[in-house]
Amino acid sequence: MLPQSTALPSLFVPHGAPTFALRPGVAGATLARAAARLPQPRAIIVVSAHWDTAVPTVGLAERPETIHDFWGFPAQLFRIQYPATGCREAAREVIERLNAAGFAAAGDPQRGLDHGAWIPLRMMFPDADVPVIPLSIQSHLGPAHHHALGRALAPLAARGFLVIASGNLTHNLGDFRQAYLQGGEAPAYVREFADWFWQRVKARDLAALLDYRQQAPHAVRAHPDDDHLLPFFVALGAGGEGGRVRRLHAGIDDYVLAMDAFAFQPATPTLNS
Repeated sequence: MLPQSTALPSLFVPHGAPTFALRPGVAGATLARAAARLPQPRAIIVVSAHWDTAVPTVGLAERPETIHDFWGFPAQLFRIQYPATGCREAAREVIERLNAAGFAAAGDPQRGLDHGAWIPLRMMFPDADVPVIPLSIQSHLGPAHHHALGRALAPLAARGFLVIASGNLTHNLGDFRQAYLQGGEAPAYVREFADWFWQRVKARDLAALLDYRQQAPHAVRAHPDDDHLLPFFVALGAGGEGGRVRRLHAGIDDYVLAMDAFAFQPATPTLNS
């Protein structure tokens, strides 16, 4: 467990396919252990690839609903509820921090938790005893925008806010369908892309990461659209400069979903940034 005087890390976690909620496996166990080692957060800022808006938008709901934003999956998935609470005061603090950093942030009084949010939260905080504040992505604005969004959130780590950004390090559903129908194995590019990312993260090569679509192997195949990778950049930015990074998990589910998880530990708590 981190000492209470230490700023909370920011986390990038996989949410996998919706069936990840039923079969968490090694990745789910890793997320649960990572959460158990943390001090109790004041609130969780959860950034899901499945909430996409024109401007950064913060959920204000006091009882955010569990959104089952998928279809064609086992009936038991639709019965799962994650009874999270919100915190309007903490959400307003997030909006103020984003506005102070130059973002025209908005609030949504009704937004619930989509499966990109509640699936990892249910594994990591099964008692739903920490207020949850959803924050949207802007898929039309790319990696640099989301890194800046994370940097704007970084000072909140020293105030008890835990940033959990949820997506997948690779995400090509067309390749999933093909692999599923052929009964094959994970294409080689999935691990190659994920390992390139980890090497660039370890080297603190921000320029290459932001330009991943030109520099990473198989980038466009790994992400035909990069909405599921954009939360990574929020977590990266929220970890601040000069901190430590750990790869918590590396694995592949459903042929094409790299389930890598990362923790970005700030170098120094910053209470007044």
